[in-house]
Amino acid sequence: MESTDALAVFTALSQPTRLAAFELLMAHEPAGVAAGDIARQLDIPQNTLSTHLAILARAGLVEAERQSRSIVYRAVIERARQITSFLVQDCCGGRPELCQPLIAEFTPCCAPKEPSHV
Repeated sequence: MESTDALAVFTALSQPTRLAAFELLMAHEPAGVAAGDIARQLDIPQNTLSTHLAILARAGLVEAERQSRSIVYRAVIERARQITSFLVQDCCGGRPELCQPLIAEFTPCCAPKEPSHV
């Protein structure tokens, strides 16, 4: 990721409503959330939400898909991975043991589930 792309992501997330919308969408992956439901959950007018979602989309953080009469938004997980990698790419000056606590922070939420043998 280039610095200019990272700045676009940080700019998009630097506003409280956009950050809340992105967090909401991340929590509902991979199903996504309809625009009206996002507006209701964040308690903001739909036209205001539309502006915020457009900014997140331009930064590559969300994508939309029409489903019948609704527009469902999803977080772009790959973009979240890219910005996280950008932030830690030079982590700890080549001393991976110093980065272990940082890596451990991601493990509980992102560890693959063991297959169930029912």
